[in-house]
Amino acid sequence: MPDRKTSTEVLVVGGGMAGLAGALALRANGAEVTLVERAPEFGEVGAGLQMAPNASRVLKRWGLLGKALEIGVRPKHLVFRDALTGEELTRQTLGGEFEERYGAPYVVIHRSDLHRILLEACQDAGVRLANDVVVEKVETVNHRGVAHTSSGDIYEADVVIGADGLKSTLRAAVAQDGPVSSSYVAYRGTVPITPETPAADLEDVVVYLGPDCHLVQYPLRKGELLNTVAVFKSPSFERGEEQYGGVDELEAAYKDCIPAVQLALRNLATGIRWPMYDRDPIENWIHGRLVLMGDAAHPMLQYLAQGACQALEDAAVLQDSTVGSVFNDDGVDTAAWDRAISDFNSARGARTARVQRTARVWGESWHVSGVARVLRNLLFKSRKDGDFQYNDWLYGQEDDGVPAVPADGTGEMRTVSLAGTHA
Repeated sequence: MPDRKTSTEVLVVGGGMAGLAGALALRANGAEVTLVERAPEFGEVGAGLQMAPNASRVLKRWGLLGKALEIGVRPKHLVFRDALTGEELTRQTLGGEFEERYGAPYVVIHRSDLHRILLEACQDAGVRLANDVVVEKVETVNHRGVAHTSSGDIYEADVVIGADGLKSTLRAAVAQDGPVSSSYVAYRGTVPITPETPAADLEDVVVYLGPDCHLVQYPLRKGELLNTVAVFKSPSFERGEEQYGGVDELEAAYKDCIPAVQLALRNLATGIRWPMYDRDPIENWIHGRLVLMGDAAHPMLQYLAQGACQALEDAAVLQDSTVGSVFNDDGVDTAAWDRAISDFNSARGARTARVQRTARVWGESWHVSGVARVLRNLLFKSRKDGDFQYNDWLYGQEDDGVPAVPADGTGEMRTVSLAGTHA
């Protein structure tokens, strides 16, 4: 029936990675949590996902890393190659000292598998889940968030977590902006691994860098599948066409690449492509008792493979911001919520802004041509395996395991990271 009122301590809007992680984190602190999702069923689209140590540490904290490792793959190396010549430019060994330094492994996993792990954890923890709920706006009344849905139902909560993604409806409460087109699109595909699959592709995350394009490959599901992602500058997307009726743009983008790259294009599902957007960083994610997280707060380009990773970091910091103060034996301390979400915003805003900006610059460096390509390759080749100076800012941790905020507190990009790849 319309106008039904549902009361909860925390309402999470959005059932993607960020929403599930946020719900799980707050439920772990003792909150009564309701999560609503607009889709009729919970699920995640896409293919592979890279979980860098800053994210796998969070899974480790929640006791979920073992489940991720059961279905995922721990690649041995991250390897960059020139797509025009096949020359290796640099590599990072991902085990041993790397894993010890950052306190957790580098894991590649199917998006749907990680989503299922988080969903099952929320169910086991007692998070209330509801589908077919479209939240249109949130207002603050008497220190509570009031969420209005398209069906006329109303949800009331001490705080509302807006985790409704890149095209967030709730973001309008704090910023009058929109998604920013990158001019690049992605085709993805997963195929069964066969005896003909090159052995190196079963062990490493391999990135081929080409002018206005790149290609990424790595194994999934314990080495049963090979994940391939092709990203290129699209003339039709620059004209405003998100989808395109043929593959001529795809083939033209890689026509000068080595045969191994061109053959890998056969692994792609070409029925749908993924336009690549982000948004400009914003300092404030809070409006009354509404606070954003995940892509709703800081959508980023995929070049650092940090979208889902930063969502998990969000959840870890939100958990730490609310433990022991907001929820206690006497019930919910509503006065503490303002401090908690303010602390969360302050801790995360600069960090995620830096990742957003660095992802943009990092992607530009991948796609250069001419003299810029020569210089890029020289820079990459000057880096030795085991040089962590480009990784520490992104993967490093404080003593308590909480992701570190940049030392200068500004969130500005100080150096291009040589860590992570596009999904």
